[in-house]
Amino acid sequence: MIKLIVGKKGSGKTKLLISMVNEAIKKSDGKIVCIDKCAKLTYDIDHSARLLDTDSYDIFGCDALYGFLAGVTAGDFDTREVYVDSVLKICGDEITAMPGFLKKVEALSQKENVDFIFAISAETADLPEVCKRYIA
Repeated sequence: MIKLIVGKKGSGKTKLLISMVNEAIKKSDGKIVCIDKCAKLTYDIDHSARLLDTDSYDIFGCDALYGFLAGVTAGDFDTREVYVDSVLKICGDEITAMPGFLKKVEALSQKENVDFIFAISAETADLPEVCKRYIA
């Protein structure tokens, strides 16, 4: 399953994502991973979640992010949910690349039985039509 948390900058997406991660930790029977562009969520995310900083791994672009997500799921069979903040910053504002990226992630989600939740700084109207079906 894929969910998108969409809204303009400052609309509360990151707060919602943090809340979702911390709630998932209480309920999940597997591991929870949170990915961000920098280490700004270090003190907000419960220590039980694995927090990864894409800047530390030089991840930039949709293809690199997909490879990183695939590696995260391959590296631990017990991962149940992966939350990603600042997706467009990581992908280099490639909003037109989102449909292809989400299609690949959806296949990964089904294959590995992992849910992916992405926070995207964009207006719903600005997203390609195909992406709108994932909006939470």
